[in-house]
Amino acid sequence: MAVQSVSGNTDQVLVEEHSCVRTIILNRPRQLNALSFQMVSQLLELFITYEEDSNVKLVILKGEGRAFCAGGDVAAVARDINEGNWKLGAKFFWNEFTLNYIMATYRKAQVSILNGIVFGGGAGASIHGRFRVATENSVFAMPETALGLFPDVGASYFLSRLPGFFGEYVGLTGARLDGVEMLACGLATHFVSAMRLPLLEEALFKVNTSDPAVVSAIISEFSEQSSLKATSSYHRQDIIERCFSRRTVEEILSALEEEAATGADKWLSETIQSLKKASPTSLKISLRSIREGRLQGVGQCLIREYRICCHVLRRDVSKDFFEGCRAILLDKDKNPKWEPSRLEFISDDMVNQYFSKVEDEEWEDLKLPARFNLPASAMAKL
Repeated sequence: MAVQSVSGNTDQVLVEEHSCVRTIILNRPRQLNALSFQMVSQLLELFITYEEDSNVKLVILKGEGRAFCAGGDVAAVARDINEGNWKLGAKFFWNEFTLNYIMATYRKAQVSILNGIVFGGGAGASIHGRFRVATENSVFAMPETALGLFPDVGASYFLSRLPGFFGEYVGLTGARLDGVEMLACGLATHFVSAMRLPLLEEALFKVNTSDPAVVSAIISEFSEQSSLKATSSYHRQDIIERCFSRRTVEEILSALEEEAATGADKWLSETIQSLKKASPTSLKISLRSIREGRLQGVGQCLIREYRICCHVLRRDVSKDFFEGCRAILLDKDKNPKWEPSRLEFISDDMVNQYFSKVEDEEWEDLKLPARFNLPASAMAKL
C-alpha cells in the first residue's frame, strides 16, 4: 500500500493505493474536512486522472476523523468576497460544481464511506457517486437556509428525487438525518456498522473490476438491516406530503401551523421554528430551485445553481449569506438579521433575479465538461 499526499506542503487530501483501487482521504479533521479551494481542485484532478487510468477500477472516498465532510469552507469564501473579490468565490463554486458533475457521470464505481458528518458540500462530493455507505455515526444535513445560502452542489437534483416531498422538507428546514434515515430515503445505498468498515475496505481493495454489480455485492455482504427510530421524521411522510407539497413557502408554513393547532407536537414546532429562523430569501430561492430540479438533469441543475450562487456572492438582491456567515460561523451569536426580514417582503421579481444571467461582461454560465459515450451505469445514480 502506498500512501501519498497530493499537495507538496499541506496534506489536505491523501491517497492510498491498493492494486486497482485508490482511496482518497479528506484530511482536515480539525475543520471537519470542510472543502477548501485547494481540496476541491485536487479532488477534481484526481477524479479525472483515475477515470482515464485503465489500471484504476474503483475509487473510495472517506474522511479523516469524526466527519466525512462538513461542507465547503464557506467562511473562507465569504472572507475573499469581503476583501472585494466575488469572482474568487465564484471560481470555488465553478470547480466544486464541475467535480459534482464528474462524480454524477463517473464511468467507474465510487464508494463514499459516510461515517460521520455529511453536510452541504460533503453531500455534493458523495451523493452523486454510485455507492454511499452510511453508518450509525452518519449525520446528513443541508443546513444552507440557516446560513443565507441555498442547497447547492446539485442538491436541487438529488433532493427533488427523494420520496414525495421529503426533499423539500430536508432542504428548507436543514433537518438532520441519521444513517438509517439516509438509507430509507435513498441518500445512502447501504448501511454498514462502523466497526465493520475496516473489513469492508479490506474486501474492496481486492476489486479488479468497475462493474457496479460486483462492488454492490461486496458492500451488501457487510450491510445490515437497521430500523428507523420511533421519532424519525421519515415516519411523518403524510404530514410532510400535505404541507411541503404547497406552492409557496408561505403556504407551507401556514399548513404546518394549521397541523400544529390541533395539538402539541414537538416535531411540528421544531419544523416551524427552523423555517422561521432561516433566511426568508433563502427559503424562497431554495423551494423554487428544488421544484425546478424535479424536471431537470443533474447538469442543468448545477448550471442553474451556479447562477444563483453568483447572485448570492455579488449581493445583487440580498446580503443574507454574509450576515449568516457572520452570525453563525464568525461572531457565533446565532442571531442573524435577515434583510428582507419577512417572506412577504420578497417579491417574485426578486426571486427571478437569482435565476437570471449575471450582468457582468466577464461572467459566463457554468461550462460543464463534455461527457461522451457514457455507460448506462454512469448516469441516473439516484
